Amino acid sequence: MTYQRFEDLPVWQEAARLYEQAEDLLENESFQASRGFRDQLDRAALSVSNNVAEGFEHGTANELLAFIYIARGSAGEMRSMLMVKLRRVRLPNLKFGHQGPTASEPESPA
Repeated sequence: MTYQRFEDLPVWQEAARLYEQAEDLLENESFQASRGFRDQLDRAALSVSNNVAEGFEHGTANELLAFIYIARGSAGEMRSMLMVKLRRVRLPNLKFGHQGPTASEPESPA
């Protein structure tokens, strides 16, 4: 099948859905993250579909494939960010002293 527009590519459609999911997460009031984290996650999420589109517009299969690999890297960046965030939520509080980090029990919400 030959595609005439990047919007018709299944990989671009999936990337667009991924961005929508990231936006839903970022708009969720219970998702707590710094402005920098939010901005970087938003940029990485948008980068996935943008790289697919850019590769398609270059006009060759080799260029498209190269940009799909770049898009995959951006998706990996998103996954890493979310995994680190998830670890932060699940791990006990850490206190940093002169000997490095030590774990303490999480504080119970009051």
